[in-house]
Amino acid sequence: MSDDPDLNRAYALETPADSVALYAEWAASYDHSFAQNSGYILHLEVARYFALMGGFGPVLDVGAGTGLCGEALTALGVGPVDGTDISQPMLDQAKAKGAYRHLFTGDVYDGLDLPEGLYQGAVSSGTFTHGHVGPQGIEAVLNAVRSGGWIVLSVNAQHFQAAGFAAKMDEIASRITQVHQAEVAIYTVDATGPHARDTALLLAFRKA
Repeated sequence: MSDDPDLNRAYALETPADSVALYAEWAASYDHSFAQNSGYILHLEVARYFALMGGFGPVLDVGAGTGLCGEALTALGVGPVDGTDISQPMLDQAKAKGAYRHLFTGDVYDGLDLPEGLYQGAVSSGTFTHGHVGPQGIEAVLNAVRSGGWIVLSVNAQHFQAAGFAAKMDEIASRITQVHQAEVAIYTVDATGPHARDTALLLAFRKA
């Protein structure tokens, strides 16, 4: 994994506007210049864990990006999958994969413009982390899922405590059940570079 300047910019994001600007530039080359070249596998881990928990569709992929997680879910027989992301150029790339039923732009900080409980489950890979979406974004995900539905979110392990995700999980404890947690690699074992050994926590829970 090279020291990708776009990856460094991604870790330095501060506002939704920063995200829109970066991913508009990065969308066309993201799968190759980052995901393939770096050995990125977090989307595969999220999809696998959702299936392992017994999650099923319709499922919402939050922060869908270029559609890597939706593609992984579809490969596991999970669907239908809808996706949302703050970046329309990224969603344009996702559409070309043919893994999604519906794609729409949305900012979880503003709340997603969806009927409450529309989805049976939700996933998010690589979105809940420093510079991207903080713990307050979990509220929009909870609202989108019906009672009993599984949610699997990845959170960069370095930021789980410091960025307030642990506190948020405590705050919503009465609204969720069957909480599971697993730490997984974000990149393959042969990846190199400053973030190659980074890990993520997979947070799996059902909406009460």
